[in-house]
Amino acid sequence: MYPIMNDHPSYSSDSHMGPVPASGVPDPGPAQPYPVHHHAYISNSLPRAPPAPVSGQWTSGLCHCFDDPVNCVITCVCPCITFGQITEIVNRGSKSCVSRGLLFGLLALTGCACFYSCFYRSKLRGQYDLQEEPCTDCLVHFCCWSCALCQEYRELKNRGFDMGIGWEANMDRQKRGVTVAPIVIPGMAR
Repeated sequence: MYPIMNDHPSYSSDSHMGPVPASGVPDPGPAQPYPVHHHAYISNSLPRAPPAPVSGQWTSGLCHCFDDPVNCVITCVCPCITFGQITEIVNRGSKSCVSRGLLFGLLALTGCACFYSCFYRSKLRGQYDLQEEPCTDCLVHFCCWSCALCQEYRELKNRGFDMGIGWEANMDRQKRGVTVAPIVIPGMAR
């Protein structure tokens, strides 16, 4: 009534790579690593190390604002703070965070803050040789200034700056981490 089925698979001697172990179960060969599947529903809430800066490329995308949720909220509520922090680092301490933030706030009341902030995006790109993407700096700041400010903040942070302490403290921190080799005068070392 039912067809007879062979429940035991047949193995040819050609497909077997070596001697059969004492257990009687043939070794199928070297273990294959399991493929890694990246799914959209897997949480990335674990802290990640910032990506290493690559010359000519941003370390994060324009719309990756939630990579730093605290900065995202601060930028949406009071962009003057984020802008001031960015400009102090970009200006290498020559202009204070507070003065640039206040100026940005006054310009925001007139609707012209995007033109001022796009200047600093261009300056940041010039310092780190970054591409002008996804479009021109003024258009990025005009269309989505909060995303642009968040991206610039993350870029400086990923390049090793502690954005909350300002330029001078960052430079002091770098100086403490650098050791200088002693100067050796020829003929004096005996």
